[in-house]
Amino acid sequence: MSGSIFGRLQQQLDIQNRAEGISALDLAQLPSGLRKIMRLMLREIEMSHAAILEAMSDQPEPDRMKPGDLENALSTLSQQGWLICRGEGDRRNYTVNLRRKQGSSLAGSIFNSLEERIRDQKGSG
Repeated sequence: MSGSIFGRLQQQLDIQNRAEGISALDLAQLPSGLRKIMRLMLREIEMSHAAILEAMSDQPEPDRMKPGDLENALSTLSQQGWLICRGEGDRRNYTVNLRRKQGSSLAGSIFNSLEERIRDQKGSG
């Protein structure tokens, strides 16, 4: 039993540490049901499972997802790294896994080049 708990914990840590997340282009390519959930989640950033169920049940009838479809969608979004799920059962909370922006290395390389040129000029002069 303890191995499965540690396995789940490691899986959650792996998901949290991944640099992958979402971008606007990725969001546009999602199927409509998944996209609706993600739009809701992007407004709130973090929601309990119960709050998601309530918000989705407030949707107009044609847009409303069946409970089983909603569970499958939440599971899919979590497995694909769009959402981070913490907890189990009715105590689950979901958080959006926002894509981390990578810092530009351009500024660093410019300053390194300038420093090298200054050293070269001082050394030759």
